[in-house]
Amino acid sequence: MFDFSYYTPTKVVFGKGTESKTAELIKEFGGTKILIHYGGGSVVRSGLLRRVTDSLDNAGISYVTLGGAVPNPHLSLVYEGIELCKKENVDFLLAVGGGSAIDSAKAIGYGVANEGDVWDFYDYKRKATGCLPLGVILTIAATGSEMSDSSVITKEEGLVKRGYSSDFGRPKFAIMNPELTMTLPDYQTACGCTDIMMHTMERYFTNGGNMEITDSIAEGLLRTVMKNAVILRDDPKDYDARAEIMWAGSLSHNGLTGCGNNGGDWMTHKIEHELGGLFDVAHGAGLAAVWGSWARYVYKDCLPRFKRFALNVMGMGDVGSDEEIALKGIEALEDFFRSIKMPTNLRELGVDATDDDLILMAKKCADGLPNGEFGSAKVLNEQAILEIFKASV
Repeated sequence: MFDFSYYTPTKVVFGKGTESKTAELIKEFGGTKILIHYGGGSVVRSGLLRRVTDSLDNAGISYVTLGGAVPNPHLSLVYEGIELCKKENVDFLLAVGGGSAIDSAKAIGYGVANEGDVWDFYDYKRKATGCLPLGVILTIAATGSEMSDSSVITKEEGLVKRGYSSDFGRPKFAIMNPELTMTLPDYQTACGCTDIMMHTMERYFTNGGNMEITDSIAEGLLRTVMKNAVILRDDPKDYDARAEIMWAGSLSHNGLTGCGNNGGDWMTHKIEHELGGLFDVAHGAGLAAVWGSWARYVYKDCLPRFKRFALNVMGMGDVGSDEEIALKGIEALEDFFRSIKMPTNLRELGVDATDDDLILMAKKCADGLPNGEFGSAKVLNEQAILEIFKASV
């Protein structure tokens, strides 16, 4: 195992009706002029936005609003939010929605708190020295951004999708009411479950040390998500299953399942970011579409972890060679993805990528890696990424 630091400062308020505590929490963390940042019409149609603004009005808290956050959130909206915050003297951000609204709000917070172009952080040219404080009302269990240090933004020019991580961007509080996720389309629920699993597996499939307790937490989280994803497939209104998935989403990406290793692999995410940037696909579905191809490319270099995954998560019997068991585990996870109607290749994802598209995505992915290569299960370069893309068609 490796030494580690574990930092999770976000206050979580979990349960039914907890959005009623919004004004109280904003006051607790010093907010006086708020930007409410959200996505599409569902927050409006459900009445959630009105309930939030009513609570702020009753508490005498001033606010402005900025909607329009979309999947693979856009840099142009981040710029708009930065200018609005500066104009209105906003001192606290409130993201209402899922990962897109939260990630966009974090980027806005970086842009307000730091001079210069906020894209510099996502382009790895410099590091943030602060972030406007923010809180979250979560409506989609998926990205874990409500407790994480991460955000991902897409620059429309060149369709470049990049992530940036900083402890300054961790939310001050996260309101998590599983009831708010019950109106999600089945596809979005399944995408969220997939993303949660991937955040855990990115940290699990590593050649950089491990801890037994961390592995056991990760394996239990994966089994729990799989079990409850099937329950929600059949009964989307099951509150307990919604609650299990929502809490798993936070635990999957707040650092807990990576304690004691080298930080994880993360190449499945980096590969998918190029899909999301070029084809604007749902993040969870894109991850499912490329994971099997990535796994088959790297498993021999990380065989003990893939065998353990097959035995402890997918329930494969300890029969056959290590390679045979590992491959059975990969196949079993792909079967699970299909059972919740997630794609396992680009064709099933609905992406008709040309050879030129694959070459472009591989190049852009490698361009965003330190020295053009990255990975823990297996270090990948541009040619390896291209081979994975080809195998996923």
